[in-house]
Amino acid sequence: MDRAEVDSKIRSIIEPFNKKGVTITEDATFAGDLEFDSLTVMDFVAAIEDEFDIIISMNQQAEIETYGQLVDAVHTQTKD
Repeated sequence: MDRAEVDSKIRSIIEPFNKKGVTITEDATFAGDLEFDSLTVMDFVAAIEDEFDIIISMNQQAEIETYGQLVDAVHTQTKD
């Protein structure tokens, strides 16, 4: 799966979580721009893990601050 496909799938997953209708850019932050609280982040990560059949560790989650970083992290795990 290429990065564009991963990006497209994540954009469809993020839609119901994006309550404020923020424009999703590579640099959009989950805490700041999207105003995701910790529960929303957990639900969103669970949806991504289910969709891509991957595990995003707590350490990885702590390092992911922007939408672009998330796409890269998921893309890296789906290359196999």
